[in-house]
Amino acid sequence: MLRFILQRLLTGIPTLLVLIGLAFFMIRAAPGGPFDTERQLPPEIEANLREAYHLDEPLYQQFGRYLANLARGDFGPSFQYRDFTVTELIWAGFPVSFRVGSLAILLAMVVGVGAGSFAALRQNRPADYAVMTAAMTGISIPNFVTAPLLVLVFAVAFQWLPAGGVGTPLHLVLPVVTLALPQIAYIARLTRGSMIEVLRSPYIRTARAQGLPLSTILLRHALKPALLPVMSYLGPATAAVITGSVVIEQIFSLPGIGRFFVTGALNRDYTLVMGVVVFYGTLILVFNLLVDLLYGLLDPRIRHNP
Repeated sequence: MLRFILQRLLTGIPTLLVLIGLAFFMIRAAPGGPFDTERQLPPEIEANLREAYHLDEPLYQQFGRYLANLARGDFGPSFQYRDFTVTELIWAGFPVSFRVGSLAILLAMVVGVGAGSFAALRQNRPADYAVMTAAMTGISIPNFVTAPLLVLVFAVAFQWLPAGGVGTPLHLVLPVVTLALPQIAYIARLTRGSMIEVLRSPYIRTARAQGLPLSTILLRHALKPALLPVMSYLGPATAAVITGSVVIEQIFSLPGIGRFFVTGALNRDYTLVMGVVVFYGTLILVFNLLVDLLYGLLDPRIRHNP
């Protein structure tokens, strides 16, 4: 197991380096710069700023300097938030994004797996068609449409929930539900297809022939192998949701990582955008590793030999 973890970590390093390189050169290829404002700076002041942040150096030298700082865990200073480092901004926004994202994934798992299993047990029946229609609707409608509709209904019309901000648990309801709805749809579809295949397996037919209750067959024999495709999907999905949805955090005024990313991209805050990209890429690698480790727990046939 330890050897497998080390191998995955070692193979993840080149992937992360490629991601860093692409993001580094792409953001610098975009028009504008971190000191382009509505009020034009005097040339000598702009030159001093570029020298202070090493932006006057060749790109390959800037990239080498960034990698050297990154190896020490230093994301660098923010160009726009002058009193904060990128690390401080990420850790300021991550708790909010993590709280909202983790609750959304938990809700998506519970509802999505339940709906998918329900549809699989009623394959090609009206209940199955109803669940799959709802799932396709959830996939088709984007978050920036769902979020204002939920605010309009539950915050404006009925005034049951706050429209945005943070504070009480009620403030998290609408953003969590908005983030969870598309994930519920995807998980329900994956669970349905996988569960149908598992229920046709010989060992499930044997369990039914032995007279085991349906609940026992589902929970003890069918659910674990049926969740394998869902686990594969949850790796990048969890990282994406926890890192924060840009649209959702903007609509509900959540001070998460997504808002910093948008602000950094609009203002060409190179270090802030790079910090969020590296952090996001690292989360994807970590969650994919956790998914691979969970495979062995869900299916005894899958083991990571030492």
